Amino acid sequence: MLERLVYRSKATHKLGSLHLFNLLSLCRVKNKRMDITGHLLYTEEIFVQCIEGPPASIESLWQSLLRDERHHDLELLSRGPASQRRFNDWSMAFSSYSYFNKYNISGFFPVDPDGMNDAAKRCSAA
Repeated sequence: MLERLVYRSKATHKLGSLHLFNLLSLCRVKNKRMDITGHLLYTEEIFVQCIEGPPASIESLWQSLLRDERHHDLELLSRGPASQRRFNDWSMAFSSYSYFNKYNISGFFPVDPDGMNDAAKRCSAA
């Protein structure tokens, strides 16, 4: 059984390249351990994240996200069963403006000036 959850939130503080790199590194280890894959979009201090995995893992991560002080104003955009993973190759793909990729982050997909790319569209697809 597979579940997908998509949410949006606002960063508590403006994040720089190093902070995002460290955040992704920690998230990827945790997500891999929990069999979660997904995508994180960060533009204009807004996060949109799509996570997918076993329902118990999704619930555990969601509860953790609700307590995470790095962001606020969490808004659940969608949650439900999924027939397949959209980000099978990534414990956490990442999209943002190209200047955030100072550290050559694997799984980084730059966004266009409007803040979108194919990975972000795949995340928000119904």
